[in-house]
Amino acid sequence: MDNGSIYTKKLLDFLSKQKTEYEIRDVGRTSVRDFAKDSTERYLQRFDSFILTGRKENNRIMNKANSEIIKHTISEKKQLLGICYGAEILNQTLNGTIKKYNERVYGEETVIVEKKNKICQNKIDVFESHRYEISKLGSYLHSLARSKSCKHEIVKHNDLDIFGTQFHPEMSRDGQSVIKAFLSI
Repeated sequence: MDNGSIYTKKLLDFLSKQKTEYEIRDVGRTSVRDFAKDSTERYLQRFDSFILTGRKENNRIMNKANSEIIKHTISEKKQLLGICYGAEILNQTLNGTIKKYNERVYGEETVIVEKKNKICQNKIDVFESHRYEISKLGSYLHSLARSKSCKHEIVKHNDLDIFGTQFHPEMSRDGQSVIKAFLSI
């Protein structure tokens, strides 16, 4: 789901190089009607996994659409990777909270992986670009990694292969290895 991130093209280029079959849907150009419950479920049934991109701006339609996808992935036990905003809306959908920084977090960051998982190990160098961060984890989520600037850099659903990254994995070699690992699940 393309939520309007300026980094979406980089993600699509990476997915294409991996020979991953995908369909992109621009949430920003989708009407509320397009995400009516019945049509959403029928549409979402076609996919095995989902990636939610970052965003440029916030709106209710985007939040509702992404929350519906998250609920679908949980109920159908599918895989999901939420990138930046995607991680934030994952957390909020599961009753967590986010907070706004005074200044934008931007640039390279080293992420320390604290719990064994399927998408990354040890430490990774990534690219950050966000104004919000996960402040309180939602129900069914736990933190896998942290950095100097962010307590919850990578989060995971307690029981399912549903992940969120506060950073933009599409923008660094180590980050791309996270996407590649997600695709192999």
